[in-house]
Amino acid sequence: MEHTTEPGGRPLPGHIAAALAGAGGATDSAGQPWAGRSLSGEDARIHNFEDDDGAADAGYLAALADLASGAGDEAAVVASLASARVFVPILASLAEEGDAVAGAHGGEVHGDKQADMALVTLKAPDGRTALPVFTSAEALAAWHAAARPVAVYAARAALSAVAEGAELLVLDPGSATTFVVRRPAVWALARQHAWLPSYSDPAVAEAVGAAAAGVPALRRVEIHPGGGVASAQAGGRQLPGGGAGPELRVVLYLEDGLDPAAVQSIVAGLNDAWARNDTFAERVDSIEIKLQRAAQ
Repeated sequence: MEHTTEPGGRPLPGHIAAALAGAGGATDSAGQPWAGRSLSGEDARIHNFEDDDGAADAGYLAALADLASGAGDEAAVVASLASARVFVPILASLAEEGDAVAGAHGGEVHGDKQADMALVTLKAPDGRTALPVFTSAEALAAWHAAARPVAVYAARAALSAVAEGAELLVLDPGSATTFVVRRPAVWALARQHAWLPSYSDPAVAEAVGAAAAGVPALRRVEIHPGGGVASAQAGGRQLPGGGAGPELRVVLYLEDGLDPAAVQSIVAGLNDAWARNDTFAERVDSIEIKLQRAAQ
């Protein structure tokens, strides 16, 4: 069973709303709006990053290498983005409102006829909106030759994602290594706070346990990384992080003798309790629930 917590159904946390208000919404690293932007001639240069050679951030690459080798984790990769420059792709002259242009490596690019320049968003396989960002100019050009790179700090890109209603940041889609930053990590990055994956967050474990404490038939509950934490990379290899979901696995150890209706009632009650817990709702992206018989 999988449940996805989406911010569209609840108000944004106050710190995110305040950050958006202060940043002016979907703007670049200089605070300038995307709409009406000319990216031709002198305006095409990389703003605020004049010495930038367009290469990927060394700290991010090192964190990815550590993740792949088992020496690092997802939290370290997201932490490396706190000071990293990324490129946000902008497309010019999309014809009609709602029209979609296919990216070179999958996904649909959406814009509207009123905008001269359009911030690109994608639809993830589960239907959620994702903002693609690129760690290098080369990766962006390989993904979509017509896209113009606008250099921003990743925290600014995270704010733009929230402003666009995107729950995911997808780093380097279509490249050899793609990494997905989930909604709770996007929010943490936007406010420049540290982030812990829900499966290793003590506050999430406490929220899960508190809801379970009132269910006598539930003997024990555990949390683990979900089946969607790992991500498939080019060539069929697996990266132990950067996947899109489900992120958190909750294992319920139930007493024997429960009929299906009783089990369904327990699961529904827990889901309701977790959804009403602010800590759980903010820090958990998506869950899967596994049922086990309690040991005798």
